[in-house]
Amino acid sequence: MREPNEVTKAALASGEPTFRPIGVGPWNETHTDEPRPDDPNSPQFDPRFDTELLDEGDHRNVLDQYRYWTVDAIRDDLDRKGRHGFEVAIENWTHDFNIGSMVRTANAFSAQTVHIVGPHKWNRKGALMTELYQHVEHSPSIESLVDEIRARDERQHVHTRIIAIDNVPGSVPIETYSFVEHCLMIFGAEGPGLSRKALELADDVVYISQYGSVRSINAGAAAAVAMHAWISQRAKPVFNL
Repeated sequence: MREPNEVTKAALASGEPTFRPIGVGPWNETHTDEPRPDDPNSPQFDPRFDTELLDEGDHRNVLDQYRYWTVDAIRDDLDRKGRHGFEVAIENWTHDFNIGSMVRTANAFSAQTVHIVGPHKWNRKGALMTELYQHVEHSPSIESLVDEIRARDERQHVHTRIIAIDNVPGSVPIETYSFVEHCLMIFGAEGPGLSRKALELADDVVYISQYGSVRSINAGAAAAVAMHAWISQRAKPVFNL
């Protein structure tokens, strides 16, 4: 067995890390003087609470205000508060592992909908179960998705701007681009980028400025940058405790 190097030895001897606990234990341990909210006979009865989570504790990656809530209750509450006006579409032609992280970011920024374009199956590992709280829809092609959105816009009397995110000739920098309220941001696969059809159908093509030697950044990272660009222009800052 190879001897660990000096940095590894020092790291193991440092006593770090000490992580802060995430989540809460069983209800009866954390709320000893309070009746269970899933008891129909209790004045504090609340149908949003999940009996199994109350029994076993809740260590999911959710805000503390949603501890012990069912998945449906969390999703409904996000809808009630109102999701943001942007949507994202992800081309799934290469079964990109980044799709999961894109869905997770879309949930974090409260995207209206995530559209997965192409084959139905996708790698959910990076989503960390956030697809349960996020509206995720599937389309067989980018053309069919754009047709659906245009038809929906006509019914709702709005206009959704189609924005392709890729660093191709003719694209404009995201740092100076002005986002509108209703838009669909389209992201391509890691490596090849967006399909020709996606670029053809887009109203605008936007790129993220880069200063190193690689041609493109990770697709999941690009999606996070683009979504946050919309947030920085169109949404109010919040602090989630």
